Amino acid sequence: MVTFLQLLVSGIGMGCIYCMVAIEYTLIWNASGLVNFGHEKFIMLGAYIFAGTLMLKLGVPSGAAILITILIMFLFGALTAVGVFNPLSRLNSNIFAVMGTLMLSEVLNEAARLIWGPAPFNLPDFIKGSYNVGGVSIPKVYAVIVVVSMLLLVSIHLMFKMTKVGRAMRCVAQDKKAAALMGINVNANIMLTVGLSAAICCIIGILIIPILNVKLTMASVIALKGFSAGIVGGFGSIPGAIVGGLLIGIVESLYTGVGPSVYRDVVAFVLLIGFLLVKPEGILKKKTVNR
Repeated sequence: MVTFLQLLVSGIGMGCIYCMVAIEYTLIWNASGLVNFGHEKFIMLGAYIFAGTLMLKLGVPSGAAILITILIMFLFGALTAVGVFNPLSRLNSNIFAVMGTLMLSEVLNEAARLIWGPAPFNLPDFIKGSYNVGGVSIPKVYAVIVVVSMLLLVSIHLMFKMTKVGRAMRCVAQDKKAAALMGINVNANIMLTVGLSAAICCIIGILIIPILNVKLTMASVIALKGFSAGIVGGFGSIPGAIVGGLLIGIVESLYTGVGPSVYRDVVAFVLLIGFLLVKPEGILKKKTVNR
């Protein structure tokens, strides 16, 4: 029983990471109609700025470093929207849009290699330790991940429901042309959404530092699993992203209790293929309204 609970804790912790990744994909998809294949490099960049520059080189306290990194990544995301996502969203061909985000990914990867070097590193004292609850060891990093992801989800929900900016985002997600006719600045909305998604990527990058070394490929598998979570839950649906992320996280963790852990990463993609064959719309299909 203790082993099962231990695996469940690990699954929920990683599942929350996949949730946040899937939500980032969903936000950009709803705002611009594009899939951000540069997403993993946004996560990597946030981790490098926080750990490599602010913490290790400049010695900034962790709390201040987190806030500064989030602000930097938000502004970087907004500028990326102006230079990449807004022009790509106006193209008639999705192929050019996909190529554009892939090229962005490579540019960010080589920029990080040039600035911080290829060698991986870590923060030995960042979110270390664990809690013991009824014989079950709960790593502090997983507890922090769950709390942060819940706060993030509640904040996004309240923003969409209770703020003018959030309601504008929902209008753009439903119908860009209709939103423009209503006086909503669609390009500014995309800029804000990409900035928000970059800030979320930054948070993800910081949270996974105690689990993974800071390196150029640190978010490659996580980004793919988050994408799988979005499809399994129902692409374009934020509740679906939550369900898909937790499902993949828990299933892959429980699998390691009965099967070889070397195949752990395969679980997400087996689930993805299964849902594409049986239920391609996902668990919670995004609702659309026809008028």
